[in-house]
Amino acid sequence: MFEGLIGLFRDYYYWLLALHIIAVISWMAGMFYMPRLFVYHTRLEVGTEAYEMFKVMERKLIRVIINPAMTAAWIFGLALSFGQDSWNAGGWFYVKFAAVLIMSGFHGYLSRWRKAFERDENLHSEKFFRAVNEIPTILMIIIVFMVILKPFQ
Repeated sequence: MFEGLIGLFRDYYYWLLALHIIAVISWMAGMFYMPRLFVYHTRLEVGTEAYEMFKVMERKLIRVIINPAMTAAWIFGLALSFGQDSWNAGGWFYVKFAAVLIMSGFHGYLSRWRKAFERDENLHSEKFFRAVNEIPTILMIIIVFMVILKPFQ
């Protein structure tokens, strides 16, 4: 049963890869943008029209773009990894996988912080959000280097 599924993943490798890349690009766009929205959101007075508009923007960004894109990236990425037997590819794959897990955890924190803004209970400063804005970039660099260079084979 699993052999047939793995064969299917291999047969449709380029389709899965294209869909994975599209999903990752969409996910990363949201991961870069959401902390930036938080930076500007912290500058606004609670209850103002602009403050409420940011709540809507952040909610739509996470629900319409970031969550579906992350889900698709995981589905297509796992399909690719099983189709290519990446689990036996060497240390590079595990470094990449760990970075993706951390990226997913960061995604969870973005959701948590968005909900705090939604409840008018944000506890973090503009400076904090400027700093965490760099996390997705660092993780993306690690992931791309692992996938392209495949060190630790």
